[in-house]
Amino acid sequence: LEDIIGQDSGVMALRAALCGPNPRNVIIYGPPGVGKTAAARIILEHAKKDSRSAFKPGAPFVELDGTALQFDERGVADPLIGSVHDPIYQGAGFLGQSGIPQPKPGAVTKAHGGILFIDEIGELHNSQMNKLLKVLEDRRVFLSSSYYSPADTAIPDYIHDIFENGLPADFRLVGATTRRPEDIPQALRNRCAEVYFNRLTRSAVRVIAENALLQAGFAYEPGVLDVAANHSSNGRDAVNIVQTAISAASEEKRRSVTPYDAAWAIETGRHNPRHDKQLPSGGKIGVSHGAGITEGTLGMIFEIEAAAEKLTAEAAGKLTVTGIACEEEITVPTGSLRRRGSALGAVENALTLLKTYGAAPGDYDIHVNFPSAGTVDGPSAGLAVFIALYSAVTGLLIPGRLVLIGELTIKGRVAAVGGVGAKLEAAALAGAETAIIPSVNCQESFSRIAMTIIPVETAEQAVAAVFGIKTNLLMSQNKKPSFSPGNVV
Repeated sequence: LEDIIGQDSGVMALRAALCGPNPRNVIIYGPPGVGKTAAARIILEHAKKDSRSAFKPGAPFVELDGTALQFDERGVADPLIGSVHDPIYQGAGFLGQSGIPQPKPGAVTKAHGGILFIDEIGELHNSQMNKLLKVLEDRRVFLSSSYYSPADTAIPDYIHDIFENGLPADFRLVGATTRRPEDIPQALRNRCAEVYFNRLTRSAVRVIAENALLQAGFAYEPGVLDVAANHSSNGRDAVNIVQTAISAASEEKRRSVTPYDAAWAIETGRHNPRHDKQLPSGGKIGVSHGAGITEGTLGMIFEIEAAAEKLTAEAAGKLTVTGIACEEEITVPTGSLRRRGSALGAVENALTLLKTYGAAPGDYDIHVNFPSAGTVDGPSAGLAVFIALYSAVTGLLIPGRLVLIGELTIKGRVAAVGGVGAKLEAAALAGAETAIIPSVNCQESFSRIAMTIIPVETAEQAVAAVFGIKTNLLMSQNKKPSFSPGNVV
């Protein structure tokens, strides 16, 4: 297990789900190349050595790929569930010539007593998914054939037994996916424990690259690991870079890899540099940082810029929002609908709330920009948008290395959002020192994250925490902010 780098919490959760006397079905979420498959294999080996475990020493590990799991809708071949080879099909053999149908066990039966691992489980065909759910309920597979007759004495007893009593399929399912949880059928999620694997940090990639070099028996010069870590976001890429660099050194009869070898591997493999956002240490007026979810379950940090120009004429101010898709099309049973993006809604909520603090949005030309590389959407941007606008209107400085998470209502309540743990971990990796989150989302487990976490219930509390002022006082353009971080709950 020590070879599964950078996934301590995920491995612990996987062990808790599988190694006890009542193992559960599991879905593992995470990006590719971070150890999901390897962890599942190793956890089973650990479980088989545990006297409390339900897995016996000979428990099988059957592995399938959901993207390549082909099947015949007629039921001729189904490697997952099993099928029946009827006499009419080519290659039926002696039994087929006698008119006897022949059951063919699928992976669910081969995994009986062990683990069935399905990589990219979210790619399964709907009919396969439904059959799999039925097997998980019954722990047995029932096959049928129009050629089977219970009264046919020519059919061997074991085939009679299969058709009448089914094939055993009591296993534990471990599915891995790079999709988001909401993309997985709810019926499957309800039957599984959900485990999350993280994107690998640079330090974790360095360890993986170093292990690959040492296992190959090669020394390395300073700088090699940095090159690999700066161009890899997962373990698979890091190992590929190292192996290519080792090949270059071997061609020159060397047993040590140089930074030039690693750079050559980067060039030949067209590996792109990884871009890990780092929060600036200094604060800015009108610039805040929020947190969201990307690539399924991974946290991300994004920037929000706000500018507010006070109008002197009678003309009403205007709102401009850039850097974001403001509406999207969604499919519903009656057709399709277009809805406004929830991040744009967060901007409008923030403007409405500003009125209660003495700033009429109509008196300003307001520009809100989301300069992140991808589309930002989601209600959890609400608090960060409000603080950016508040800063732009008042001229108060937003401290650096601060992340704001939470949905904001037009009445000033900071509402709960999802994925706060992943967002806080991403914030810590980006160098955040303080995070402000909804009180209802605060958990004791967040104390493991190295930053100050301030829970708030209202926008007023958030403003007090960020700027060090009471919002019931008249906003002052000359007020100097003082930032005093609180303590983790």
